[in-house]
Amino acid sequence: MSRRHAVARVDLGAIRSNVAALAGGTSAEVMAVVKADGYGHGLVPSAQAAVEGGATWLGTALLDEALALRAAGLTGPRVLAWLMGPGEAWAEALQADVDVSVNAEWALAEVVAAARETGVTARVHLKVDTGLSRGGAAVADWPSLVVAARKAEAEGAVHVVGLWSHFAYADAPGHPTIARQADVFREAVAHAEGAGIDPEVRHLANSAATLTAPDQHFDLVRPGIAVYGLSPVPDVAGPAHYGLRPAMTLAADLVLVKRVPAGTGVSYGHTYTTDRETSLGLVPLGYADGVPRNASNLGPVLAAGRTRTVAGQVCMDQLVLDLGDDPAEAGDEVVLFGTGEDGGPTAQDWAAATGTISYEIVTRVGPRVPREYLA
Repeated sequence: MSRRHAVARVDLGAIRSNVAALAGGTSAEVMAVVKADGYGHGLVPSAQAAVEGGATWLGTALLDEALALRAAGLTGPRVLAWLMGPGEAWAEALQADVDVSVNAEWALAEVVAAARETGVTARVHLKVDTGLSRGGAAVADWPSLVVAARKAEAEGAVHVVGLWSHFAYADAPGHPTIARQADVFREAVAHAEGAGIDPEVRHLANSAATLTAPDQHFDLVRPGIAVYGLSPVPDVAGPAHYGLRPAMTLAADLVLVKRVPAGTGVSYGHTYTTDRETSLGLVPLGYADGVPRNASNLGPVLAAGRTRTVAGQVCMDQLVLDLGDDPAEAGDEVVLFGTGEDGGPTAQDWAAATGTISYEIVTRVGPRVPREYLA
């Protein structure tokens, strides 16, 4: 097999310590969110490290992700899958002991049918839309969903083990929507409990609320990006402030270094032109690997001892660096992002350069880039 001269190194010790730091900051249980292949870090290794760090729950968007965790032998923690559509493999979820989210009566009816088919009581989390206007039952529909859930509980088909919702604006601490959503959530919980539902957990807090809104932790918090050592509130404070350490380093070997004269156009469209005789370094990573194309002439890379920006357009499989007169040769490693402890760029630096969030930078690192796990 040919060698790929690029790697995403994932520090599992960082994930363990990040989860331990998050758990140490709350009296609630911790659900480590490992959706989207563990935010690009690897589903199963990230989940295992999170559990070792103290997570008692794991959260996924897709049922396939949850089933993969069970198939990998992660039978200890509770697992919740929440992005469910009509015709979902509910029976398979129940048989694998996966908790499922329900936000509409049609979904509850499908879960009940699966429970009857399998003879397994479904563990259900009812979700209410408190203001994100995405998933969750509308407030007006909540009472009827609660009634239907109580009927299903009386039959023994389901057990409502959770009540939950999701913040829209927790990454702006103090924003008025945070308190408003929390109030709506408390009212929805009170209504459900008044109707006879006795949940094990009530949960609302994502990474941002876990770190900045301790009064919204309830019984369970659901950190996602913070598990991987990135700050959900970079305008407030970076990872170190919260005791977090970035877990992923994206690096590659230079595969070519060559001298070119002043006035040399670089990459497609010659959007970069050398202003002197210089060395160009070729990096075997491009937008097919998850490097944003809009990082052209912007993305920071640590190479030959200092940080410099991508020279010219990011291509599908490669990008170019202007190395100046700094010593460099094929085989030398460059770092696109990492912990920042070496003075090099971080995922947040890439997010700032390209007008996005660090979540996107790490999750878009594609499967062509091998993951190397550091214990």
